[in-house]
Amino acid sequence: MDLKEIQNLIKFVAKSGASEVKLEMEDVKITIKTTSEDNKETTIVQQIPVGSAVQPQAIAQAPVAAAPAAPADEDAKYITIKSPIIGTLYRKPSPDKPTFVEVGDTIKEGDVLCIIEAMKLFNEIESEVSGKIVKVLVDDSSPVEFDQPLFLIDPS
Repeated sequence: MDLKEIQNLIKFVAKSGASEVKLEMEDVKITIKTTSEDNKETTIVQQIPVGSAVQPQAIAQAPVAAAPAAPADEDAKYITIKSPIIGTLYRKPSPDKPTFVEVGDTIKEGDVLCIIEAMKLFNEIESEVSGKIVKVLVDDSSPVEFDQPLFLIDPS
Protein backbone atom coordinates (compact mmCIF):
# COMPACT_ATOMS: atom_id res chain seq x y z
CA MET A 1 0.00 0.00 0.00
CA ASP A 2 1.59 3.29 -1.04
CA LEU A 3 1.36 6.75 0.54
CA LYS A 4 -1.32 7.99 -1.88
CA GLU A 5 -3.60 5.05 -1.06
CA ILE A 6 -3.12 5.67 2.68
CA GLN A 7 -3.93 9.37 2.21
CA ASN A 8 -7.10 8.48 0.29
CA LEU A 9 -8.09 6.04 3.05
CA ILE A 10 -7.59 8.75 5.69
CA LYS A 11 -9.74 11.19 3.67
CA PHE A 12 -12.47 8.57 3.29
CA VAL A 13 -12.49 7.76 7.02
CA ALA A 14 -12.56 11.46 7.96
CA LYS A 15 -15.55 12.09 5.68
CA SER A 16 -17.42 8.92 6.63
CA GLY A 17 -17.71 9.79 10.31
CA ALA A 18 -16.47 6.35 11.38
CA SER A 19 -14.78 6.33 14.78
CA GLU A 20 -12.27 3.58 14.00
CA VAL A 21 -11.14 1.65 10.93
CA LYS A 22 -8.74 -1.30 10.96
CA LEU A 23 -7.21 -2.64 7.78
CA GLU A 24 -5.12 -5.80 7.75
CA MET A 25 -3.51 -7.13 4.62
CA GLU A 26 -0.93 -9.86 4.22
CA ASP A 27 2.05 -7.67 5.22
CA VAL A 28 0.53 -4.45 6.58
CA LYS A 29 -1.76 -3.48 9.44
CA ILE A 30 -3.26 0.05 9.61
CA THR A 31 -5.59 1.46 12.26
CA ILE A 32 -7.19 4.91 11.92
CA LYS A 33 -9.06 6.31 14.91
CA THR A 34 -11.12 9.49 15.07
CA THR A 35 -12.62 11.02 18.17
CA SER A 36 -15.98 12.76 18.54
CA GLU A 37 -17.01 15.74 16.42
CA ASP A 38 -16.55 18.04 19.43
CA ASN A 39 -12.86 17.21 19.72
CA LYS A 40 -12.13 16.94 15.96
CA GLU A 41 -8.97 14.90 16.42
CA THR A 42 -7.62 12.11 14.23
CA THR A 43 -5.02 9.53 15.21
CA ILE A 44 -3.29 7.48 12.58
CA VAL A 45 -1.52 4.34 13.74
CA GLN A 46 1.66 3.25 12.02
CA GLN A 47 1.85 0.46 9.47
CA ILE A 48 3.53 -2.61 10.90
CA PRO A 49 4.22 -6.01 9.47
CA VAL A 50 1.52 -8.47 10.55
CA GLY A 51 2.86 -10.98 13.06
CA SER A 52 5.60 -8.61 14.19
CA ALA A 53 6.28 -8.20 17.90
CA VAL A 54 6.43 -4.42 17.43
CA GLN A 55 3.47 -2.51 18.91
CA PRO A 56 1.87 0.15 16.70
CA GLN A 57 2.74 3.71 17.63
CA ALA A 58 0.74 6.83 16.90
CA ILE A 59 2.58 8.70 14.18
CA ALA A 60 0.30 11.68 13.86
CA GLN A 61 -2.14 13.14 16.31
CA ALA A 62 -3.36 16.64 15.61
CA PRO A 63 -6.64 18.51 15.69
CA VAL A 64 -8.35 18.69 12.33
CA ALA A 65 -9.17 22.36 12.08
CA ALA A 66 -12.24 23.47 10.20
CA ALA A 67 -11.53 25.90 7.38
CA PRO A 68 -11.85 29.47 8.57
CA ALA A 69 -15.09 31.08 7.42
CA ALA A 70 -14.13 33.43 4.60
CA PRO A 71 -16.39 36.11 3.22
CA ALA A 72 -18.54 34.14 0.78
CA ASP A 73 -18.69 36.99 -1.76
CA GLU A 74 -14.94 37.42 -2.22
CA ASP A 75 -13.56 33.90 -1.95
CA ALA A 76 -16.46 32.01 -3.59
CA LYS A 77 -14.98 32.45 -7.05
CA TYR A 78 -11.58 31.05 -5.99
CA ILE A 79 -10.46 27.44 -5.80
CA THR A 80 -8.89 26.39 -2.50
CA ILE A 81 -5.87 24.10 -2.58
CA LYS A 82 -5.91 22.04 0.63
CA SER A 83 -3.29 19.94 2.37
CA PRO A 84 -3.62 16.24 1.53
CA ILE A 85 -1.57 15.22 4.60
CA ILE A 86 -0.42 16.29 8.06
CA GLY A 87 3.14 17.63 8.17
CA THR A 88 5.37 20.68 7.86
CA LEU A 89 4.88 22.92 4.82
CA TYR A 90 7.89 24.36 3.01
CA ARG A 91 7.39 26.97 0.30
CA LYS A 92 10.97 26.53 -1.05
CA PRO A 93 12.77 23.45 -2.36
CA SER A 94 15.70 24.34 -0.04
CA PRO A 95 16.56 27.27 2.26
CA ASP A 96 18.79 28.98 -0.33
CA LYS A 97 16.30 28.67 -3.24
CA PRO A 98 13.36 30.94 -4.14
CA THR A 99 9.78 29.97 -3.27
CA PHE A 100 7.86 27.69 -5.64
CA VAL A 101 5.02 30.22 -6.11
CA GLU A 102 4.13 33.76 -5.00
CA VAL A 103 0.91 35.75 -5.01
CA GLY A 104 0.24 36.87 -8.59
CA ASP A 105 2.05 33.94 -10.25
CA THR A 106 0.23 32.15 -13.04
CA ILE A 107 0.30 28.38 -12.60
CA LYS A 108 -0.83 25.42 -14.63
CA GLU A 109 -2.02 21.97 -13.64
CA GLY A 110 0.86 19.88 -12.32
CA ASP A 111 3.03 22.82 -11.15
CA VAL A 112 4.61 22.27 -7.72
CA LEU A 113 3.13 24.71 -5.17
CA CYS A 114 5.01 23.60 -2.04
CA ILE A 115 6.48 20.61 -0.21
CA ILE A 116 4.99 18.96 2.87
CA GLU A 117 7.33 16.91 5.04
CA ALA A 118 5.60 14.00 6.74
CA MET A 119 7.47 11.23 8.54
CA LYS A 120 10.81 12.36 7.04
CA LEU A 121 9.35 12.12 3.52
CA PHE A 122 9.14 15.24 1.36
CA ASN A 123 5.90 15.26 -0.66
CA GLU A 124 5.56 17.71 -3.54
CA ILE A 125 2.09 19.27 -3.60
CA GLU A 126 1.08 19.90 -7.19
CA SER A 127 -1.69 22.12 -8.47
CA GLU A 128 -4.78 20.33 -9.73
CA VAL A 129 -5.96 23.46 -11.57
CA SER A 130 -4.59 26.23 -13.76
CA GLY A 131 -4.95 29.86 -12.74
CA LYS A 132 -3.40 32.67 -10.74
CA ILE A 133 -2.27 32.55 -7.10
CA VAL A 134 -4.50 34.99 -5.21
CA LYS A 135 -3.52 34.25 -1.62
CA VAL A 136 -1.00 32.13 0.27
CA LEU A 137 -2.70 30.99 3.49
CA VAL A 138 0.25 29.30 5.26
CA ASP A 139 3.73 30.57 6.18
CA ASP A 140 6.93 28.75 5.26
CA SER A 141 8.04 26.04 7.73
CA SER A 142 4.59 25.94 9.37
CA PRO A 143 2.82 22.81 10.57
CA VAL A 144 -0.26 21.97 8.49
CA GLU A 145 -3.12 19.61 9.07
CA PHE A 146 -5.08 17.33 6.80
CA ASP A 147 -7.53 19.30 4.62
CA GLN A 148 -6.17 22.68 5.81
CA PRO A 149 -6.48 25.40 3.13
CA LEU A 150 -3.06 26.36 1.72
CA PHE A 151 -3.62 28.52 -1.38
CA LEU A 152 -6.46 30.38 -3.12
CA ILE A 153 -6.39 30.14 -6.92
CA ASP A 154 -8.33 32.28 -9.40
CA PRO A 155 -9.12 29.88 -12.26
CA SER A 156 -10.23 32.61 -14.71
